[in-house]
Amino acid sequence: MAKNINSVSITVLLFVLLVASTEILKSEAKTFCFECGPVPFLGTNADCSNCCKTKYGNPPVVSGVVEGSEKHCHCYC
Repeated sequence: MAKNINSVSITVLLFVLLVASTEILKSEAKTFCFECGPVPFLGTNADCSNCCKTKYGNPPVVSGVVEGSEKHCHCYC
């Protein structure tokens, strides 16, 4: 029984090291940081992203998305 527990422990440790080293579980979450352009924003998501990157720089801005019922251009960092 002790050999089985030891084997499982080593296997779990190797799996954790593999996941950590390859960043398999790395989060792609982005954080809202700025707004750009007029309200309502009449452009596309590409226009919004360009507005954000031009106004605030890249980095910190990663992308821009037109969101909400009032069509705001939201910049994400």
